[in-house]
Amino acid sequence: MSTGARETITRSGASGFTGLHAKVLDRLGTAIADGSYPVGSVLYIDHLMSEYTVSRSVIRECLRVLASMGLVESRRRLGTQIRPKHEWNVFDPQVIRWRLGSADRGAQLRSITELRTAVEPQAARLAAARASHEAGSDLVVVAAQMWTAGKMGDLDTFLDLDIEFHRMVLAASGNEMLLKLSDLVTEVLIGRHAYGLMPHHPDEQALRLHADVAQSIQRGDGESAYQSMVAIMVQAMDEMGSIWEGDHPAPS
Repeated sequence: MSTGARETITRSGASGFTGLHAKVLDRLGTAIADGSYPVGSVLYIDHLMSEYTVSRSVIRECLRVLASMGLVESRRRLGTQIRPKHEWNVFDPQVIRWRLGSADRGAQLRSITELRTAVEPQAARLAAARASHEAGSDLVVVAAQMWTAGKMGDLDTFLDLDIEFHRMVLAASGNEMLLKLSDLVTEVLIGRHAYGLMPHHPDEQALRLHADVAQSIQRGDGESAYQSMVAIMVQAMDEMGSIWEGDHPAPS
């Protein structure tokens, strides 16, 4: 994996934790996402101190962060209880990362890809209307670099460029709320890469479609940009379909 991708996947996240705190938080978060601590079960500080061999203060800080993400809730005279999934902050990049690292991976990939399918084509359409000539030209350059990296089989470089490409499209939309979703896109692209869910060589059609999106945005063709981005999303759904085939999760 490339340096940029490694930095993204290991960053401390919104908690700002590093070192021991970050490791314990990641282990707890992944265990909750994985269902090792079922919904409604109670986490006892003394037990967690023993399980993770850390101090009370470390556990308390980690539980505080998990509570801010909606994964747990402190109940008077009961303890810290695991909350249902539909109450989690599912847009938090760390929560996404934990779900991708758990048995819930398929459901997480599906939900984010469905969200991307709804959002990114519209972002491409807006970008075609709003992007500066310079921004459009920069996007064409990145798409060309993706083509080269893909043809060479340089998956690490391709991943970094793919992340940058989609971030640039969201940014070029001129909508700050769409741009904010770039963190989610980054996590799912890294997750697919990290867990071997990407083709060994990027598909030529996918490479061509990224170039089509960039060129359409550059020349201000919103409908073409929209349709090409839809095709990218459909292809991503098809590539990952086997992961969730027959899986029909309901919110817990």
